[in-house]
Amino acid sequence: MEKILLIEDDAMIASGLVYALEQEGYSVTHGRSVREAKGAIDTGMRYDLAILDMQLPDGTGFDVRAALSGTAIIFLTGVDDEPSIVKSFEGGADDYVTKPFRIRELLARVKRTLNAASDNTNMVIGDISIDVAAGKTYIKDEPVELTALEYRLLLIFATHKGQLLTRLQILENIWDSAGSFVEDNTLTVYIKRLREKLGDSLKIETVRGVGYRVD
Repeated sequence: MEKILLIEDDAMIASGLVYALEQEGYSVTHGRSVREAKGAIDTGMRYDLAILDMQLPDGTGFDVRAALSGTAIIFLTGVDDEPSIVKSFEGGADDYVTKPFRIRELLARVKRTLNAASDNTNMVIGDISIDVAAGKTYIKDEPVELTALEYRLLLIFATHKGQLLTRLQILENIWDSAGSFVEDNTLTVYIKRLREKLGDSLKIETVRGVGYRVD
């Protein structure tokens, strides 16, 4: 059964969505705030999809997105303008739905997003393969032990192959296990550790004064 994390503070919208999703056979965890979302994530439950309201009482959908790794994302928002849409996709959204929406349309988008995510459970970058579903990393079929933050860092590079990522972009998408933002100096340390563990199997290029790129 595929697991969905729904973060929506509007009670009427949430109750309708929970009912519709459960009728489709999904297991749904509902929260109403960033705090409740992080509580659900901290249980260790792995979600196949997160449906996130952009405007929450104590933050935004981006705050929840930053705490998730390897999870497909659909943002819900009442704002339907091009800059907001672009910002959502740049922030890691797989899809974007504006309110009000038709339930059947949202369910179709959920199914499409989950199908696309299931086709991407194994990622390859350099000589490294990543089993996203299992959270495991291999170098030429040999397992590599990575910390949670090192793994999240590798996933960011794997999902942005060939792209120049600024340090700020990376920092905004990596959280430590306590839920605090990783500091700039800490990022440098983890890049160094990742290079040491992966060796010649992956080249992490430093673009001085900007960030990093992995082809």
